Amino acid sequence: MATTSSCVVTGAARGIGRAIAEQMVARGHRVVVTDVDGAGAARTASEIGAAEGLAQDVRDPASHRAVAEAAGRHGPLTVWFNNAGVAFDRDLVELTDEQVRTTVEVNLLGVMWGTRAAVDAFGAAGGDVVITSSLSALGPVPNLSAYAATKAAVLSLATSVNLETPRGVRVHALCPDGVSTAMVEGMTGGTAEKLVRSGGRMLTTDEVAAAAVALVGSRRVARTMPGWRGAVMRIGGLVPSQAAPALRLLELQGSRAVKRRRALRE
Repeated sequence: MATTSSCVVTGAARGIGRAIAEQMVARGHRVVVTDVDGAGAARTASEIGAAEGLAQDVRDPASHRAVAEAAGRHGPLTVWFNNAGVAFDRDLVELTDEQVRTTVEVNLLGVMWGTRAAVDAFGAAGGDVVITSSLSALGPVPNLSAYAATKAAVLSLATSVNLETPRGVRVHALCPDGVSTAMVEGMTGGTAEKLVRSGGRMLTTDEVAAAAVALVGSRRVARTMPGWRGAVMRIGGLVPSQAAPALRLLELQGSRAVKRRRALRE
């Protein structure tokens, strides 16, 4: 008799994480939903039919081991989505010490702890770790410099750890453009939001979740979405000294989108 496998999705009380969890439930996995908002995690788990919803602060290494153990009680752990993340749209010098520390500890260390716990917990059948990175990992993003630095770091982490893991274990990173989430909706209308909205239509959480889930079982290590925006960002990353004029054009384009959004709200 086939054994149903378990899956962990961090930062899954809402947004991309919830959409991933919902799609993995539909695939037949016993999904453990985690979030720093424990009540939200429990509510989401109940609403989507997940196996369990747990409070988790991804900054704590021990929390990942505990979550892996909890998932193992629902079936062999075979998939782990490192999705939890934070963003503060401020220039680096404007961020508080706590905001910088939180960005690094959640977006980078949290992913490291989760990846390590997942790879250690996978059995002989192996498994997949999928990291939610960002298009900002590929080039300069003023006003989101701390966030972009952590997302570039986890993209690098995925490519390196993928080569360290035993046979049957795969590590992937997904780098989406702007997604219609509460995080983006909470931006202040500065440079960061204009750049995020400069690509036209915002991606939906379901679209991003589908791309993340599609990486499971594949040999693809990194994916950008949409692909053309990834190419644009890579050019800026290759020649950062020449990126300013192009970024100004993107900011102007995004400024129009921000203004249209505000007009619709009024």
